[in-house]
Order: sequence, then C-alpha cells, then structure tokens
Amino acid sequence: MQVKFGTDGWRAIIAKDYTFDNLKLAALATAQYIHTRPEKAKGICIGYDTRFMSKEFAEFTAEVISSQGIKVYLANSFVSTPAVSLYTKARQLAGGIVITASHNPPIYNGFKVKASYGGPAHPEAIAEIEELLKTVDPATEIVPQKKLIETADLKTFYLNHLKANIDLQLIRDSHIKIAHNAMYGAGQDIITRLFDESMVNCYHCTINPGFGGINPEPMPQYIGEFVDFFREVETDVAIINDGDADRVGMLDESGDFVDSHKLFAILLKYLVEERNQRGEVAKTFALTDLIDKICRKHSLVMHELPVGFKYVSQLMATSDILIGGEESGGIGITAFLPERDGVYIGLLILEIMTRKEKTLSQLVQELYDEYGFFCYKRNDLHVTEEKKQAIIARAATGALTDIAGYKVLRYSNLDGCKYHFEGGWLLIRASGTEPVLRLYCEADATEKVDRVLAFAAALA
Repeated sequence: MQVKFGTDGWRAIIAKDYTFDNLKLAALATAQYIHTRPEKAKGICIGYDTRFMSKEFAEFTAEVISSQGIKVYLANSFVSTPAVSLYTKARQLAGGIVITASHNPPIYNGFKVKASYGGPAHPEAIAEIEELLKTVDPATEIVPQKKLIETADLKTFYLNHLKANIDLQLIRDSHIKIAHNAMYGAGQDIITRLFDESMVNCYHCTINPGFGGINPEPMPQYIGEFVDFFREVETDVAIINDGDADRVGMLDESGDFVDSHKLFAILLKYLVEERNQRGEVAKTFALTDLIDKICRKHSLVMHELPVGFKYVSQLMATSDILIGGEESGGIGITAFLPERDGVYIGLLILEIMTRKEKTLSQLVQELYDEYGFFCYKRNDLHVTEEKKQAIIARAATGALTDIAGYKVLRYSNLDGCKYHFEGGWLLIRASGTEPVLRLYCEADATEKVDRVLAFAAALA
C-alpha cells in the first residue's frame, strides 16, 4: 500500500502509486472517517481539477464513497479547491474531497480532504484517516449506490459567492485591464465570467494536462513566457493561479512579479487601516517578517505556525483570525472562507487598487516606504537523498554562527531549520509534497538573498 498523506493531502505519481487500487483505499478510509462525523447524514462533495484523468478518478471516488452508504455531491465540471471548500461549508456537509495535485508536476495527482467548516482537514483528522487506512481491506467489493450520487454545479455556486463578496462594479468602472494566467488549471473561466471580455486577457486558460511542461505554480521560474505576453498586450495587472486555484501570484503594471509575502502585507494593512477590522493573524514559518512588524504596529496577536495551510485553517476555524497565509501563495480571509483562495485574493487586490486609485507597484512601494525594502526567494533543490540529508543534518545542529558571512542572531526549528541573521533569515526544510529540499530566504538586499541561497545549497 502506497498511500501517505503529506503537508496537504495524499499525492503520488499517476500509474505508479496513484492508481485506482490505492485511490480505493484512500476513499474507503475517508468514508470510515466520515461515518464518525456528526454531519455524516448530509454527505460530502467531491470536486476535481484539470489533471490527467482527474474526472475519472473523482467519479470512481464517488462510487466508492456511495458504496459505503454516504451521500455524494459530485461536481459537474472541473472546479477550484476553494469552490469545494465553500460548497462543503455552505451546505454544512460532513466533508469534501478534491482530486488534485495542486501545483505539483503533471505526472502527479492527489487527494485533498476538506472539513465541514470549509477548509483543509485538521492534522488530527488526517492522522485518523491514516490510521483507518491500516484497517481497510483491499478486497472490499465496491457496489456503487447511484441514487446517493448527485451532480452539483459547484462552479456557479462559487461564482455567486464571489459576486456577493467583491465589489465587481467598482472594478468594472475603473476599466482596469486584467490578465489572468490560469496555468491550465481549474481557475480558468472564472475571471472571464465576472468581467466583460474587453477587460480580460486570458493565458493558458485551456485544458492541457501536461501544463506546458512546467509545474502549475505561480512562481517566477514558471511564468517567463507569460510575462512576455503580459507586456505585449499592455495590461495593468495580472492574476496567476496554480493548478487548483487556491494559490496566487500577481504581476504589477510593469510585469514585475509580486509574491504572496507582499500581497499578504497589502491585504493586512488594508483590512486594518482602511476597513478598521480587527482580529488575530496567522502565518506560517516561511512567511515574511513584515507581517510581524505590521502586527506590532497595530497591537495584533500573531501566530507563527508550521508550514502547511492546514495549520492556518485549523486556527481560522477555532480562533478569531482575521487573515492567515503561507509563503507559497496561499492566503485566506476568514470572513470569506477559512481556506486559501487564489482567485478571491487576486480580485480583492484589484478592489484595493481601484478603491485607493493606486497601481500594484504603488501599493508595494507603500510597504517599502513604511517598513523598508525586503526581497524574498525560494530555491527548490532536486538533489540526491544523501545530499538532502547532509544539508539538513548540518543545518539542524543550530550551530552555524554566520550565514554567508552574516552574523547569526538566533535559530529556531518550528518546521525546518531557520537562521535569523543580520538583515534577514534563511530556512531549510524538506518538502512535504515533493522529493525536494526547499531553501527560503528573505533579506534587505537582493544580492544578499542570492548569496545566502548559494551558501545554503553548498552546505553539504
């Protein structure tokens, strides 16, 4: 049996470990877990992305779940992960399942579990499902109960929620030119259904399970051709979403990439200073220190959590969290949904731009003017397991006194090995979803970031 849940669900290579046989085991274990939930009579919903055979995998999952006597609402087309979370919460279902591997390479598919509150299942819930996996009989006969499977238009349901929570008319009246890069993912045809076609230039908004040979992740290394397109069509701003549209990156009017660190800070600053909203803030271990500074200025309680939005979502469901996020493009605002949502966050940034009559680069400059310049980069090292473990072993001692010549100020190991040095920090940790070693760095100068990342890669 090759089913192992990581940072955000189970993901595996299609036809190697991601097979119908293993999917059957994951679905049966999840069904057993659903039977323990107080909302079990209301059933679950199942959605899927645009990956190879995602629709067929979703239909099979629905058959397995229904065979266990559980009502299933099956999406009638590909949908974003936030759409599944929203439908689960709004219908007060016992949970949700999304067949997706999110931003992973095209050879992967996955299985995300959503909780009744409309966010990733708590780590404790995933642990329960993993324990139940050990008890599942692979020979279990699957007899689908067709009467328990009902198709549902999750996408329209989600679109209506966006319309009720974003001032679309304000954005329309601004006549801003928007580019949307769906990266061939499940976020395609959402932006175009909200605005007149004269306002939107679409890119990679078609079905391509190979994702054009790249990872569908809104990061600079995967959007070079899109930046060229953006500049050619003379667009004002771009929204970039990952494969299941729960993550976001953006381009400003010059085509410069604006990462989730800056987007999170812009949103927090706006919610507190312009909307006068209060609440606690949740951020993962790899997110910018700028959030700490904004929280201190406004006397907001800030929670620093392990990497993985499931930790953020868990807090959003149980505490008075205003906004939560992670470094990899996942940001959620509790009032909308205790879940990261790349499309909603992108649209909210557009609303802020139009309401404040500022470009995205001007909003970023506001951050620099008040808190100082900062730069962030992440390198994913595809190295041998031996080298990966060697780098981690050296970093995990906590004994490094300088990082690329910069004096170490403190060390922490909440999730990986994080060294704070003069003017920034370095984090080294193994990915929870891919066989790679991630190196994260933030500093007060671009050249410092490059120097530190090169230092980290050479630690072995």
